[in-house]
Amino acid sequence: MLNTYPLLVSEDLVFRSKAATMQSSVSVMVSSLSGLDNLTEENVTAAMSPVESTGLSRVLVTNGTGRVLYDTRETGSAVGDYVLYTEIVQALLGNDTFTCGYRGGAFRSRAASPVLYQNRIIGAVYAYEYDTEQAALLQGFQNNIRRISIIIGVLVLMVSLILSRALTKKISELLCAIRQVREGAYSHRAEIRGHDEIAQLGEEFNSLTGRLQKTEEARRRFVSDASHELKTPLAAIRLLTDSILQTNNIDPATTQEFVADIGQEAERLSRITEDLLRLTRLDSNILEPSASVDVQPVLEQVLRMMELVAEERQAKLQCGASDHCTVLATQDEIHQVIYNLLDNAVKYSGSGGQVTVSLKRADGRAILTVADNGVGIPKEDIPRIFERFYRVDKARSRMAGGTGLGLSIVSDTVKRRGGTVEVANRPEGGAVFTVYWPLTEGGEQE
Repeated sequence: MLNTYPLLVSEDLVFRSKAATMQSSVSVMVSSLSGLDNLTEENVTAAMSPVESTGLSRVLVTNGTGRVLYDTRETGSAVGDYVLYTEIVQALLGNDTFTCGYRGGAFRSRAASPVLYQNRIIGAVYAYEYDTEQAALLQGFQNNIRRISIIIGVLVLMVSLILSRALTKKISELLCAIRQVREGAYSHRAEIRGHDEIAQLGEEFNSLTGRLQKTEEARRRFVSDASHELKTPLAAIRLLTDSILQTNNIDPATTQEFVADIGQEAERLSRITEDLLRLTRLDSNILEPSASVDVQPVLEQVLRMMELVAEERQAKLQCGASDHCTVLATQDEIHQVIYNLLDNAVKYSGSGGQVTVSLKRADGRAILTVADNGVGIPKEDIPRIFERFYRVDKARSRMAGGTGLGLSIVSDTVKRRGGTVEVANRPEGGAVFTVYWPLTEGGEQE
């Protein structure tokens, strides 16, 4: 663009200037000859002397047959010869012509016009200009543009190299980080400076890697905890079976007691397995199709089941429920949530404890509250109470027969259906769990 367009524009401007000046000069010379009825060498020379242009390289005047009557070139004059230049031929045909070209470091301009007498062509005037001054200016302009172009090209090349190195360095760092993470180094972070798109991509990659690291840590912790939880009943079962097999003359009562213990551990192992499978389905988004479920009948069913357990632990159950608390879920999910919360409250309320259950509607939500008057939950443990296999008192939890997964199942199940679960300590002692479900249209409060 720098070497082509400006030069073409400059040449066009020179051509237009040449056309105007030369045609003006030729017109003046034609006017000086227009009063002659016949052109001869003598009268043409006399008429041309006052108007001879010193700026033109050569001027020719011919008669109507193309014979040269006047020539300003001192050496090699063509006077008396016939000259049939294209411009002269066109002029003798009655046309004004002009041509200009740039080559060899000079502008070559030619112009011709017919000489008329009483609307009759009696001759032609031809002018030629060989201009090196403006050509030199154009050549200098071209050289300056070439130098500027070279400088700009070098600068563009240098900037391109710098930018390409910066970009490739950032991309290489990002690729290196991706390979590190692919090999399992989830703690690795890409250190990409700047505010461009690649830096933003690096920030998103680091954020994704952070989430992967947390997920991997949670997975490893879950596998470790699950292995430990499964290992405990299995070790108890193995110990009891070895005791039966290795003890000679064991009495039937002792054998029956050991077998009963084996059954309890097998039942505990079965509960852990079922809870793990349920959590796996939740993690995989394998949910049964939801439907409108009234929470109150499900709550009453769970309460009937838990009354025997509460009587065994000498605990009391109190319930207050509203009708038509319809939520979008499945009956089994609602049953599982209420059962786990009540089972947890009864276990930790202690002998002579009291568990209060309420179900109400407010602000377009169904609110289930399960409160006990036990020892409560330490403040430092409340943020982690819904983590899998997390126990506030591990020894007491195992003695109570818990798997450490009940509250995790409650939290994940409720969240999958658009609800929330909250836990807090009661001022008078004990803990309270509150579940919020969005009400369906059929369960909205009128």
